[in-house]
Amino acid sequence: MRRLALWVPLAVFALLVGLVAIGLIKPRDRDVRSAMIDRPLPDFTLAPIVPTKPGIASTSFGGGRPRLLNIFASWCVPCIAEAPQLMRLKAMGVPIDAIAIRDTSDQVRTFLARHGDPYDRIGSDPRSVAQIALGSSGVPESFVIDGRGRIVRQFIGDIRAEDVAAIAAAVRNAR
Repeated sequence: MRRLALWVPLAVFALLVGLVAIGLIKPRDRDVRSAMIDRPLPDFTLAPIVPTKPGIASTSFGGGRPRLLNIFASWCVPCIAEAPQLMRLKAMGVPIDAIAIRDTSDQVRTFLARHGDPYDRIGSDPRSVAQIALGSSGVPESFVIDGRGRIVRQFIGDIRAEDVAAIAAAVRNAR
């Protein structure tokens, strides 16, 4: 009995190490969700990044018309992958605005010329201040903003073809 008692701490330690290892190898969720869901957009005003489009401000949202707000960057490879889906959403009548993260006007213009331009407005966020205020953890990321200017949904990562119908419905239903 005494010999068995000596092995109990080692068995407990091995069990704890195993549980930690499983959690590290296969975590439940790798995404960092925004704490801003179901809250009004934080205050921000971003200058236009390209001369052909207006900038964007939190006061631009609301007015009864829901919109998709896309966080992107010209240097972001997954942003290139989601570009055709954003063009599909635009063709479906989904209004889309964007925040360009740590980017330059020339690079964004080149990106839009190559991959399409689904955006009504694009604001420049050179220090990621608005991105952080939104609770965004990276690029690309998209938020459904309801007709009152509240964040109602978040889509982390690139939008894929199978996501388009659900995103369009989320924007339509975000009155």
